[in-house]
Amino acid sequence: MKLISWNVNGLRAVLKKDFAASFAALDADVFCVQETKCQPGEADFAPEGYASYFYSAEKKGYSGTACWSRVAPLSVNCGIGVEEHSHEGRAITLEFENFYLVNVYAPNAQEGLARIDYRLRWEDDLRAYLLALDAQKPVVLCGDLNVAHNEIDLKNPGPNRGSAGFSDPERAKMTELLAAGFADTFREKYPDLTGAYSWWSYRFNARKNNAGWRIDYFLVSRRVMDKVKTAAIHPEVFGSDHCPVELDIDL
Repeated sequence: MKLISWNVNGLRAVLKKDFAASFAALDADVFCVQETKCQPGEADFAPEGYASYFYSAEKKGYSGTACWSRVAPLSVNCGIGVEEHSHEGRAITLEFENFYLVNVYAPNAQEGLARIDYRLRWEDDLRAYLLALDAQKPVVLCGDLNVAHNEIDLKNPGPNRGSAGFSDPERAKMTELLAAGFADTFREKYPDLTGAYSWWSYRFNARKNNAGWRIDYFLVSRRVMDKVKTAAIHPEVFGSDHCPVELDIDL
């Protein structure tokens, strides 16, 4: 099954930037997006052969996740089962016969780590939710996790140490999640590959200079890592400040 994940930084905006063509070219069985910034019905996109699932934030023009699947899920669940995290449209779970697919847009810790306490509660609650699913069947987690785990995962680790997305507490939570039984598919496939990023600031010609961060992931239950055929990043696909990431897994 081929899975794609992409933070589109506004679904209505990216639809004006050849999103439909990119969607078709990537040819995913399930296509997950984050930061839709819209309510259901506000974006005109209904690809043939796919069913759509949206989870929008209560605040208009903010956050949100969505999935298009040409494989009918057994069930669809919005949120991670904690009321505090049920207002910003940050997680959709599609249950398939042999695995759960969880599409996530993690909260940003914000400048000055203003939201770090909430972010860390989210991390603990997400991990508990994933482990509960994993006890039933394997889990594939995708999305913008808003953290560069290690120094290899961003161009300029030194100046960014301690900033949102590269703070010690956020990185430690990613380490804790992986230690709980999950694998970072791209880094497992390419442990020493540098210059592989999925997000670039719009400032300072960052994308042109490949001064980026790898903050978009596919994680899987470690016991099915051997089922992963391809883990890829698609920096050639434009339309957002992020690019799509891919997982091809035989489940």
